[in-house]
Amino acid sequence: MAAACAPAAARLSLDRFEQAMLYHPSREFSVLPRTFRMPSEEVSLAPEPAISLHGWFLPAVDGPLADRGLVLLYCHGNGGNVSNRVHKSNVFHKLGLSVLVFDYRGFGKSTGSPDEAGTYRDGEAAYKFLTGKKGFPPERIILYGESLGNGVSLELARKRRSAALIVDSAFTSIPDMALEVFPWLPVRPWIRNRYDNLAKIGGVGRPVLVMHSPEDQVIPFEMGKRLFAAAAEPKAFLEMQGGHDEGYIDSSPRYERAISDLLKGLPPRSACGPRPSSPPPGPPSPRSRGRSGPGS
Repeated sequence: MAAACAPAAARLSLDRFEQAMLYHPSREFSVLPRTFRMPSEEVSLAPEPAISLHGWFLPAVDGPLADRGLVLLYCHGNGGNVSNRVHKSNVFHKLGLSVLVFDYRGFGKSTGSPDEAGTYRDGEAAYKFLTGKKGFPPERIILYGESLGNGVSLELARKRRSAALIVDSAFTSIPDMALEVFPWLPVRPWIRNRYDNLAKIGGVGRPVLVMHSPEDQVIPFEMGKRLFAAAAEPKAFLEMQGGHDEGYIDSSPRYERAISDLLKGLPPRSACGPRPSSPPPGPPSPRSRGRSGPGS
């Protein structure tokens, strides 16, 4: 009996180890949108009856792209929660973009426990919130992935219409990352969570901006180059500087310029349907500078 149970016990142990390595959620909130004087709406999403997701919708106020009616769907990395993304959300907000940043199941105030299929459903719920309750046409939605969040945004890009895709500090797949971490172990057959970005990016069929830093200490720069090579035209690549979590800060203002150049090439709002609904914007004001926290 003990011998018969050994493989199942080993599988369970490996699954728990994979889960602990892959997801690092936090329930503690460090920064709020009001820290940067951003108008915000608390959002509750329901990808399935037993799961409730928390997020913030940040309506555009001003900025060089404010008249374009664009919204950025922010799929964050595997650590922390939405509060650790407030500073980076402010970077996008200052460009004139509305932003929806949300927590996957098990992160922040969201219920449940994360896994690959669950995070895909979470991304779907965020997308449907924008097209449904907020009334954004798909052609006004920018899919943005940060580190692990690229797996979610690329799955959305594969299945749903959108205006453009931004791939920030992405891996090619989880099995590839596992080989980077454990090069001496035959881990590939044992990995359950795949997030196979390399297999998906070639079929996106809309403008793509890939951004990665050679100084990224978490995800190899070469993975970003492989993703860019696999993406179809039109596409652009920004070689950032700085570490995995700080690249967007250390690469400013080139980071913002690359995003602006991508989005200025999109059709104007008048060609893409009605104006989306949003709560009355608050007054613009100066933003302080600070770091967002974990982005892996």
